[in-house]
Amino acid sequence: MSSIIRLDRDGPVATLTLTRPEAMNALGELGDGDAVAAACAELAADRTIRAAILTGEGRAFSAGGNVKAMLAGEGNFAGNPAMVREGYRGNIHKALRALHGLDVPLIAAVNGPAIGLGCDLACLADIRLASTKASFGVTFLKVGIIPGDGGTWILPRVIGMSRAAELFYTGRVITAEKAAEWGLVSEVVEPDALLGRARALAAEIAQQPPYQLRATKTLLRQGQSVSYDTMLELAASTQGLMHHTEDHHEGARAILEKRPAVFTGA
Repeated sequence: MSSIIRLDRDGPVATLTLTRPEAMNALGELGDGDAVAAACAELAADRTIRAAILTGEGRAFSAGGNVKAMLAGEGNFAGNPAMVREGYRGNIHKALRALHGLDVPLIAAVNGPAIGLGCDLACLADIRLASTKASFGVTFLKVGIIPGDGGTWILPRVIGMSRAAELFYTGRVITAEKAAEWGLVSEVVEPDALLGRARALAAEIAQQPPYQLRATKTLLRQGQSVSYDTMLELAASTQGLMHHTEDHHEGARAILEKRPAVFTGA
């Protein structure tokens, strides 16, 4: 199978592209986790990057896991139950943890079907935009397995428990329009406009001060699992640091001088 991911840069915006179109960008080949983790680590280490896009090559965003490999008991799914468990933990889950751990804002440009693990990947992004050709489903039960990729943690946080349960229990696949109605995606656009819209949004985000941008994403993530009092303490500590940056001074001066701010990461 081909490599699973490519990292491209365009100024302050990076694009991560799933590059296995012949298999609808299915994941789970041995080494996929390492490849995604390496790309994410390279992206995160580049302090000039202020926003990132995740998309798929070809007609799918990601069809999820490789069902043929599952049935044959090959690759990630080879061996006894303990070996399959370690296959998930050391390979597929490594890719998921890497994407979830990105501290720059991540936009999923969902160009086609996002099914099973593919839907979980999309949900790891901070913002999701969809092509009219996109569709979403968590069809694990239809394959005789359970949601094995953390989707039962993240999907209810995106669309609420009732709708997440409905999708998990029925295995139903929904359209991009229904996904927008349910809050799974922010916007639906024509296929040839998708990447342009994602890049425009990423460029708008990238105009913000980089350290403050990454810190805001961190606070958003932490806010899902801590008390309000704890969040206030985290915010106060982070804010103390931000007040002593040159970008804060630049932003304040720009407002008073009625001009656009130019943030440099200082």
